[in-house]
Amino acid sequence: MKKNKAKASGAVERDLVFGFKAGQHQCELKVPLQFPVKDNVSDLHGRLMLLHKIPCFVEDELRSSLSSFVETNSIRDYDREAELALSRLSSGDTDINGLTNAWAKAYAETSLEHARPEEASWDEDFAEVYHELIHSPASETLLNLEHNYCLSIAELIGERDMELKQLQERQASEMTSVMQELGNTLSDQDVNTVASQHFEARQVLENRWASELKHMSEIQKKEYQEWVIKLHRDLQRASNSSKINEEIMMQPSQMEDSEAGAPLYEEQPLLEESFTIHLGAQLKTMHNLRLLRADVLDFCKHGRHGRGGAKLRRLQTALSLYSSSLCGLVLLVDNRVNSYSGIKRDFATVAVECTDFHFPRVEEQLEVVQQVALYARAQRSSKQRENPEVKRNGAEDKNKHLERNPSNIVPGEFYISRHSNLSEVHVVFHLCVDDHVRLGNITARDPAIMGLRNLLKVCCTHDITTITIPLLLAHSMSEEMTIPWCLKRAELVFKCVKGFMMEMVSWDGGISRTVQFLVPKTISDEMFYQLSNMLPQIFRVSSPLTLTSKH
Repeated sequence: MKKNKAKASGAVERDLVFGFKAGQHQCELKVPLQFPVKDNVSDLHGRLMLLHKIPCFVEDELRSSLSSFVETNSIRDYDREAELALSRLSSGDTDINGLTNAWAKAYAETSLEHARPEEASWDEDFAEVYHELIHSPASETLLNLEHNYCLSIAELIGERDMELKQLQERQASEMTSVMQELGNTLSDQDVNTVASQHFEARQVLENRWASELKHMSEIQKKEYQEWVIKLHRDLQRASNSSKINEEIMMQPSQMEDSEAGAPLYEEQPLLEESFTIHLGAQLKTMHNLRLLRADVLDFCKHGRHGRGGAKLRRLQTALSLYSSSLCGLVLLVDNRVNSYSGIKRDFATVAVECTDFHFPRVEEQLEVVQQVALYARAQRSSKQRENPEVKRNGAEDKNKHLERNPSNIVPGEFYISRHSNLSEVHVVFHLCVDDHVRLGNITARDPAIMGLRNLLKVCCTHDITTITIPLLLAHSMSEEMTIPWCLKRAELVFKCVKGFMMEMVSWDGGISRTVQFLVPKTISDEMFYQLSNMLPQIFRVSSPLTLTSKH
């Protein structure tokens, strides 16, 4: 270990002498250490083992000797400094009043009894008030008001879609006319100009409608929160509670009446198999497993359960919004943190169909995620520059890709969005995967599988007791997904999730959870039943077996 030439003032070097026997040879390690020691003793021990190639059979002995050496010399230095301070105090060299004031200030700043009370934020106040109201007879009033706001948003979205459709039809007609004149009076440059104008016109129209939707959502959110606070304040007054209830309570059948003429969202029968299992070595914990055939966005859209079930589902989601029984969903996305393409665009479209009265809009949450990703990449790059000798574990290609776009994430990483306006979901895990998951030879160490493990750990630490996972690590079927491919992939995910659930005991102490395995809608009935037979075999479902089927 090289000596640090730029020593801090008051720093002292002492030699650590450690002797050990390797075979017939008596060896001695002599290393200068600078006191006070600023490094962690465990890190320092690891560096000594690596740099000096110390045999592994003396690792514990070196750790004990190093800890004892650092502790003894540190206590000796502290005692020496304390004696010098006391001698200066007794000789009158130290200002007693200044020292007393400094001690009193430090005590007041660090002691809990002198700490200033935290001021509750608007969001915290609103959350407490909403949680109290949603568990009271006023819950139906809240749901009816939310439903009215949702109808206003739906009407605006309908106008937007109609105008976009008219624009698209008009542009298609113009482009047809231009293509007919191509080569006669118009050139390729003229066609490109018209296409560019069409694109700009569509962008302007989409931006205008997006601004109107955002403005309406902000107005609804502000009005709703102020109305909830006012309702709670008025209901606290016992003399006015009955009068207020008569004024604000709407007809109980309002939601059912408005949905009576709407078509049912679900066309294909739902296939579902449910199992109750017990996992654990000594202390067994009961968990619920479900195998579902549905689209991943069905858990976000209202109306999946029909007219009567939609209201019950919305009530259940609202009741558990501020509770220890949250529901999560895994959404497989690419490495770009945005909502402009693919499943991310479809999800963002569903998320704006109803105003979120509790959390920021999806676009605002993604902007925060991008800033955090940029900061994390910058911190990681600075550490790699400071320690170039640290092994990168074969991640050079990923680092080069991140240098091109540092706001992107890598496969296996995920970001989280929070929602209160979805049908059955409070938390969405946006798990990054690439085309590699379409191969049939991925292993348990694949980034997508490890990402599942990490997000399950987040579920344990943040009270998410229901999680929905794409069983095949895909939201739709493709040509390469043959029957052997699906069976092999399902077996891998089943076994890995079972192992992760066994680890949950050490993460959360053994809390009962519900894990839903989701397969695409286009999967055949025969394949679904093969998967439903595989699940109890892998999880070793003990009798009696709780099994329910919905067709």
